[in-house]
Amino acid sequence: MSTEVTSDQERTSAEKISAFVQKQHLPYSAKVKHAAKRAREFYNDSRVDGNVCVSVGGLDSITLMVFLHSLHIDAVPVSVSALEDNSIKRVHRALGVQGIKPYKSKVAVLRDCGFPVISKAKARKINLLQKPNCEKQTFIHAIMTGDMGEQGHFQHSDKIKLPDKWLKLFAGLYAEHRPDLDCQTAPFPVGADCCWWMKEKPVQDWQKEHGLFPYLGLMASEGGQRELGLKKNGCNYFGKTTTRSCPFAIFMRDDLLRLALEMDAYYQEHWQEFNPDPAARVDSIIPEIYGEIAQREDGTLYTTKAQRTGCQMCGFGIHMEKRPHRFDRLRERNEKEWEFWMYRCATDPETGEKYGWGRVLDYIGVGWEDVPNAQVSLFEEK
Repeated sequence: MSTEVTSDQERTSAEKISAFVQKQHLPYSAKVKHAAKRAREFYNDSRVDGNVCVSVGGLDSITLMVFLHSLHIDAVPVSVSALEDNSIKRVHRALGVQGIKPYKSKVAVLRDCGFPVISKAKARKINLLQKPNCEKQTFIHAIMTGDMGEQGHFQHSDKIKLPDKWLKLFAGLYAEHRPDLDCQTAPFPVGADCCWWMKEKPVQDWQKEHGLFPYLGLMASEGGQRELGLKKNGCNYFGKTTTRSCPFAIFMRDDLLRLALEMDAYYQEHWQEFNPDPAARVDSIIPEIYGEIAQREDGTLYTTKAQRTGCQMCGFGIHMEKRPHRFDRLRERNEKEWEFWMYRCATDPETGEKYGWGRVLDYIGVGWEDVPNAQVSLFEEK
């Protein structure tokens, strides 16, 4: 590929990202109209031809599901609901969401794949560092030093290099690459494939089996790996192996919460269209784990309890959370479950000793065993 072609591609990508960012600053009403337009375009595209589903999890995708219904888009709602909080499961039932079984249990995925900690990208690198005599020695050296070697034209990449604070904790098997650091070997495995086995692959296989294309409740404003992909590819993407729609891609958190309130009111008027069983009806589609949607002094919205939800055994980003963090919240909701995940969810293969997230959090310097001072007002806005 010539330098000229590469430059043109980079320019086109930059222009797409710039246009996307401009849309993120549109007024709320314009964003909702944009989301509706993109959702309908995806549904009516000849490559999709109305064969759609919506992947449902927490509040974002619950809101998306009801939003699609309000647009008369008939998307089959599916979820690996078994991984969700009980309050989310109740909303799923009220909305008639179809359940899909995970391929691995939470305990099995920790055993087979390792603990999901720090971030997906960093966990993948740590997983390689924990493999003796790893075949990817060039990549190992790049993770340890940032030096790319001959394959990388001898350039340096801080993006590929793992920060020294994590190398010190996890790079003991390859300490010779960094004699300047005192690298240790962690007493537990680390991995990034938990979501793949429990959620992503089961749902993807179900979609292929039924010939359906998914709507996803993703927003670029959430950051992480998805941000750049959404900014480059936009709301609707038709690729060689992936076809999907993310109507809320340009939303900010405040936009999502405003629409959630509107969709909650819509549900109350149309609840029988989702699940006609009166016993399944819920007072609100906003699951109890989030608390209420309240307004700050500056007019922006927030949830009074959890800001984000996920699997109880997920530790990605835990080192960045202030206490009370997600495991503290789990303790308040269900101390018996908290005790299992903190002390007994894994078995040390060398000693046979039971251990859990407590060992992991102690090792990376995150407090967990004491009850934080803020526990009495755990979910109040800070």
